[in-house]
Amino acid sequence: MTTTPAPDTTLPTTAAETAPSTVPAAAVAPRRPGPPPRPRPRVLLLSTAGSVAALLLLVAVGTVLDQPLLIPPLAASMALVAGAPDLPLSQPCSVVGGQLLSALTGFAVLTVAGPGLWGAAVAGGLALGVMMLARTPHSPAAATAVIVALTSPPFWSFLGLLALACLLLVAVGLAAARVSGRTYPVYWF
Repeated sequence: MTTTPAPDTTLPTTAAETAPSTVPAAAVAPRRPGPPPRPRPRVLLLSTAGSVAALLLLVAVGTVLDQPLLIPPLAASMALVAGAPDLPLSQPCSVVGGQLLSALTGFAVLTVAGPGLWGAAVAGGLALGVMMLARTPHSPAAATAVIVALTSPPFWSFLGLLALACLLLVAVGLAAARVSGRTYPVYWF
């Protein structure tokens, strides 16, 4: 009777047997992230209160200086700072730099095209490119470029108010983070 020898189950003997798996990276399905975890009640309350306080202060300053149009993009900025302080979009350099660069982009388009919807659309799109180039991504700032190109505000008072408002948002974000035990900012520059 002939028997077949059992396969050798010891160590591999050829280079092909020792090479790592060659499964293509595309064949491995990426894990889809789930929704963010619910915030702790204290964090939720303090973030919300900080946002409301900051925006009420901005309304007061904007009303005194006759610039209430800053509220929509800055409300979105405050939502990022208070609600997602770990994101690159929320960091101080992105909030302040993104807003100021976008305003300057809006003024540049305004100078070339004059106020109007077409120029506003161009300003909003160009603002994204400018922010990306400067590594200060902040999506709400594109709306600031649009506002500038639509309304033709006075250059220096608008930029001054915008800088003040951005610094105020960052300061409220810092205070709220300290009180709630969160980390903000993750980086400054």
